Amino acid sequence: MDASKLNEFRKFIDQCKSNPSILSDPSLFFFRDYLESLGAQLPPSAYNHGDSKSKVMEESDEAMADTEGAKVKFEEEEEDEIIESDVELEGETVEPDNDPPQKMGDPSVEVTDESREASQAAKAKAMDALSEGKLEEAVEHLTEAISLNPTSAIMYGTRASVYIKMKKPNAAIQDAKAALEINPDSAKGYKSRGIAQAMLGLWEEAAKDLHLASKLDYDEEISSVLKKVEPNAHRLEEHRRKYERLRKEREGRKIERERQRRRAEAHAAYEKAKKQEQSSTSRKPGGMPGGFPGGMPGGFPGGMPGGFPGSMPGGTPGNVDYSKIMNDPELVAAFSDPEVMAALQDVMSNPANLAKHQANPKVAPVIAKMMSEFAGPK
Repeated sequence: MDASKLNEFRKFIDQCKSNPSILSDPSLFFFRDYLESLGAQLPPSAYNHGDSKSKVMEESDEAMADTEGAKVKFEEEEEDEIIESDVELEGETVEPDNDPPQKMGDPSVEVTDESREASQAAKAKAMDALSEGKLEEAVEHLTEAISLNPTSAIMYGTRASVYIKMKKPNAAIQDAKAALEINPDSAKGYKSRGIAQAMLGLWEEAAKDLHLASKLDYDEEISSVLKKVEPNAHRLEEHRRKYERLRKEREGRKIERERQRRRAEAHAAYEKAKKQEQSSTSRKPGGMPGGFPGGMPGGFPGGMPGGFPGSMPGGTPGNVDYSKIMNDPELVAAFSDPEVMAALQDVMSNPANLAKHQANPKVAPVIAKMMSEFAGPK
């Protein structure tokens, strides 16, 4: 080994002994790594907060903090449930009638001409009672008429109109449904059901039935009721559409927040991996994998007595170009193999161990190639 370079290296070692903090310089990390690979225990002053190992931990913590921060941020932006406001409606309603169901006709009864005539007679009596304001009596006569002719939609529709006068909307709705089952185009059935639904505050359903009744058989009563029903039906429809839109927009924002959260977490994970990769790369600046210091004066520190086995006496030559070693793809690939590196360190610690590795097909070619580099120019 060149005597002047060896002398410089000895001075450097003396400085490290007197002031171990010199080793805290990030540019000497490769040398610390090499000493540790030989089992050396360095004092705390040989490390500082700038140490690449600390940086890896700090950067990892920062990346985790960024990820957690992203989660917290999006959790804080979570919206409250939408609470619907009341709708201001106009018009009077009645309490639902909960009387026992009225008597309905038996559809299996055979209707004869005589029973049909008797049914009409009962209806006539009902109309007389209705004109005198005797609603209960009118219902009784109409019930008789229905039992005599259960296939008449008109009988059911007429009794439904009497129930409306008696403020019994549920009973009226039952008779209107029966009329519509018999005759789906019964204007009286739609009209009675629409008015009864309005009495219960079912504004949208009432508007629908009353419009159908008006198309089938328009009259002034339907028009009068629609004027009261339609404004409420429109308010309810607008209210429903408004909150459907708000819920849809809220769901859209929720989906977008989730997309942004995943994007933020993915970005944080990417940055974390990138920083770890950069830190891992910076841990061996200019050196060979496994802790071999590249660029130290005179080659391998300390200069092995007798040289690297098979090479020039007196240690490794001072004219070794380590850049050639580090740029040799075969050697770089070999240095990443733990088996090869273990064998090289074994030979470094004791050159006599070279013999036991010469039969290893993975190690022997690497040692031969390195020896040719250490031999210098011929």
